[in-house]
Amino acid sequence: MVKAIMHGCNGKMGQMITKLAQETQTVEIVAGVDVTDGISNPYPVFGRLEDCTAEADVIIDFASAKAADALLDYCADRKIPCVLCTTGLSEEQLAHVREVSEQVAVLRSANMSMGINLLFKLLKEAAPVLADAGFDIEIVEKHHNQKVDAPSGTALALADAVNEGMEEKYAYVYDRSTRREKRPKQEIGISAVRGGTIVGDHDVIFAGTDEVITFSHTAYSRAVFAKGALQAALFLAGKPAGLYSMSDVIEGG
Repeated sequence: MVKAIMHGCNGKMGQMITKLAQETQTVEIVAGVDVTDGISNPYPVFGRLEDCTAEADVIIDFASAKAADALLDYCADRKIPCVLCTTGLSEEQLAHVREVSEQVAVLRSANMSMGINLLFKLLKEAAPVLADAGFDIEIVEKHHNQKVDAPSGTALALADAVNEGMEEKYAYVYDRSTRREKRPKQEIGISAVRGGTIVGDHDVIFAGTDEVITFSHTAYSRAVFAKGALQAALFLAGKPAGLYSMSDVIEGG
């Protein structure tokens, strides 16, 4: 059984992963790290990462972007692979991820859902065909009213998948309110909706002449992300240094 440290254990996702780990019994969470307390967990919880001395095969992170740099340094120092699930990382932090991945295995994904990651692959194949046929591309993402970053990391990753299939020809546009002109062909509009308790809803819209094709993914529960995180932990434990993604998990590479 793979032993894991849950970074951000008292958050909603940390608690979901804890629950699912107990049910599936493929990953044992041996310790948690969180700045908040008051939640009972079946493992010791440390307020600071540097105080955590538990022996583990992997760290699962669902904390916050501001804690990512310290986490990456901790993983590099202790040579513990990291499943990095936190989104909203800056360009400097992404560079830090790449640097640390040269010392220890790091799996980073904008979305831990297996379905979303399969969608990335499908979009890379569909985009060139539909774009060449004159279809415009728009992305609409919807999340709960507590989400602090917009657009979502998943929406940006979907746009990147399309753009990769199109040899990076497209620019991203987040707001057209100050612009008075027809829509340029080589742009992807990305819109964010925030409200209620929406877990995660993403539509990639290909709008052509007299027809629309939409690729949609809806998450009805955080359990889909928790399941993906545990699958990623199983995959990453024991892997050599390198930067991995959920596509590696899907392919079993």
